[in-house]
Amino acid sequence: MTLARTWSVGLAGVHGAMVEVEVDMAAGVPQVVLVGLPDAVVRQSVDRVRAAVVNAGQKFPQRRITIGLSPASMPKQGSGFDLALAAAVLAASGAVPQSAVDRLVLLGELGLDGSVRAIRGVLPAVIAAARAGHAQVVVPAANADEAALVGSIEVLAVGTLVDLVEHLAGRNRLCAHTRGPLPAPPPSPDLGDVVGQAAGRRAVEVAAAGGHHLFMTGPPGAGKTMLAERLPGLLPPLDEQAALEVTAIHSVAGTLPSGAPLVTRPTFEAPHHSATMAALIGGGSGQIRPGALCRAHRGVLFLDEAPEFPRAVLDTLRQPLERGQVTIHRAAGSATFPCRAQLVLAANPCPCASAAGDTACTCSALDRRRYRSRLSGPLLDRIDLRVDLPPVTRAAWLDGPGTPESTSSVAARVRAARAVAEERLAGTGLMVNSQIPGRLLRERWAVPRASLRLAERALERGALSVRGFDRVLRVAWTLADLAGRPVPGSDEVAEALGMRLQRVAA
Repeated sequence: MTLARTWSVGLAGVHGAMVEVEVDMAAGVPQVVLVGLPDAVVRQSVDRVRAAVVNAGQKFPQRRITIGLSPASMPKQGSGFDLALAAAVLAASGAVPQSAVDRLVLLGELGLDGSVRAIRGVLPAVIAAARAGHAQVVVPAANADEAALVGSIEVLAVGTLVDLVEHLAGRNRLCAHTRGPLPAPPPSPDLGDVVGQAAGRRAVEVAAAGGHHLFMTGPPGAGKTMLAERLPGLLPPLDEQAALEVTAIHSVAGTLPSGAPLVTRPTFEAPHHSATMAALIGGGSGQIRPGALCRAHRGVLFLDEAPEFPRAVLDTLRQPLERGQVTIHRAAGSATFPCRAQLVLAANPCPCASAAGDTACTCSALDRRRYRSRLSGPLLDRIDLRVDLPPVTRAAWLDGPGTPESTSSVAARVRAARAVAEERLAGTGLMVNSQIPGRLLRERWAVPRASLRLAERALERGALSVRGFDRVLRVAWTLADLAGRPVPGSDEVAEALGMRLQRVAA
């Protein structure tokens, strides 16, 4: 009896879990038994490994082979275990020394010709290996730059199974992979392209400074999509921890841009209104994958034509927006993804969406009411900023005063406002005003009662909920940070209240 073991990594959400791969060979009828809760893809790896080993010039053992994946209680999914299975089989058969694979972590999918193909989720897998104390990890060459983002572990890049066998046998050792310089991110759309729409530009600036959710209404061509697309450019670059979080999510989702192993700028996700609940939040019939909301973590989720989304799909956003994470449960297990994104909704005033505005609208009052009711009250109650965008006038388009303010100018004010907020929030674990819990907001950073009269009246007459009152305070603090004031005054509270209570035109 011959036994060999090596290591790989399984994924649960964006977190990796070490998997020990054991191969036992014994006399008997030639067959391969795979145990340890493998899914269909992992079970099929036996055939891929057999063909890859033969085509790599090695002999696949004709014995009774038992392959165990531990811990046995954890479901194993995906094709990333192929390389580890092949290495363990070769070590058990004596083709390579068992000591060479005993502490080695191997990730990668095998082609039938022995080529090693890229897989999803390499970054969280390598992070898990480093935390478990492993010194080396073998990854596909196409994933090498991504794996090298983890500096505490040596990364070996392989293109074929032959290369791995030569390395393990000591005949042609692989060199540690060194990641090259990160490419510069592509330029973001410039806010200077947006003509007019002073209220919309102000709302986008406030949203960027405080991390607030935004709802824009207006006729086609008013600039709703243009403003939303320029919001990520106003946000500061991601710090190292945030960049690794976002990169891990996109690695698991398979949406990591080619040639850019690290996401350093806030992302922008704009799913179509036909998106399903699984596409928006996350899920899937096999391996649970993050949806658009999770891929927009630390960035912007833009839902254009928001009333056209199914109401049930939109309402699933409510709890994740409050908690900043979503847990997806399936019969085989669950996965948790971070999703602290800024939500931007855009809608037309009515179903006919006439570019000429109300004068050309053919919708009845009942049609407008039904159209607006597709966005539930509880969802809208979580939106801090609401702005109506009028049609762009001829004067603004052709005779406007000078060049509109650029993204760089507005982003400088956003950075300054965020720096003030971070200094005020130091020690709380919070970064922006939109994250401050209501109780802490009222007790630690209380706004003078004289400045709150308008908001208190709105609360008394039912125009504001208690949640809405707290959100007005958060926006008021953001306005004060942008204005360089130590505490919000009545003007900031009034402007925040006006942005909160603005309705879709009737």
